[in-house]
Amino acid sequence: MALDGSALIAHTTDLDLVIRHVLAGLGHGIHVGRERGAGVEFSEYRAYAPGDEWRRVDWKLMARADRYFVREAERDSHVAVWLVLDATASMQEPSRAIEGLDKLAYARVMLGCVAAIAQRQGDAFGLVVLTDGQVQFTPAARGPRQQQRVLAQLNRATAAGALPDADTLRASLHFARSPGVVFVASDFLDWPSPLSEALVRLRHMRHDVRALCLQTQAECDADFDTRPAYRDPEHGAGVFRFGASLRDAYRRNREDHFGQVTRETRRHDVLLTAARIEQAPGEVLRLWLRQGGRA
Repeated sequence: MALDGSALIAHTTDLDLVIRHVLAGLGHGIHVGRERGAGVEFSEYRAYAPGDEWRRVDWKLMARADRYFVREAERDSHVAVWLVLDATASMQEPSRAIEGLDKLAYARVMLGCVAAIAQRQGDAFGLVVLTDGQVQFTPAARGPRQQQRVLAQLNRATAAGALPDADTLRASLHFARSPGVVFVASDFLDWPSPLSEALVRLRHMRHDVRALCLQTQAECDADFDTRPAYRDPEHGAGVFRFGASLRDAYRRNREDHFGQVTRETRRHDVLLTAARIEQAPGEVLRLWLRQGGRA
């Protein structure tokens, strides 16, 4: 499930990022990314459109190209968008209904779509990948090149190992000095965990934090009959066997676990969206973004 321009455009052209909280300098809390217009930093050229100010036309470029082009400039935004990807071993759990699809591939697409929206709005955005006990960090920046850089990093991410420990992850929160919007995609099978502690810490630092909890349909239905032996991919502590006699216990444990996740995220004002990877990405993306507008 690779990230490509056409797939992203299909899911993002009519969507916007809206922040939930009044952050420093933003007034009413409606997200305003980089302001385009007669700013102080040159951004790009674009074709002239009726209604543009003539003083913004680049006459030297017009003389060379025989077409009107307008100089776009931008001012700094107060808000950065941060994408956090859980790329631990459990995220390689595949869908039994859709061949070639696993949690990690689905998370890549969702975060790639958010990156495309941030790019379209002129926002700065960066990426944090948690994998094999490490933190891979892509600093926030703007523009088409940044989008390609982030998409390339997302595509390179592979599911391996466990989450970084609490100290490593806490030391990596230096990116969050100024309040922004944080989108996190994970299966949250570990809770509490260093990641859950980091989300709470980010929220207490006045970030707008939105978590996407991904599961497979088989996990939701306890449909493991065709794969009776299961080894924990992150800890490898033992082999678990699923059968009809254990299905009810599994469902109870699963309900208790995700009930705790829901209660804790609600208590700390972290928006949680639960989804199955078999759901249409556009549908889940709209739900993930719409929650921010409702709150």
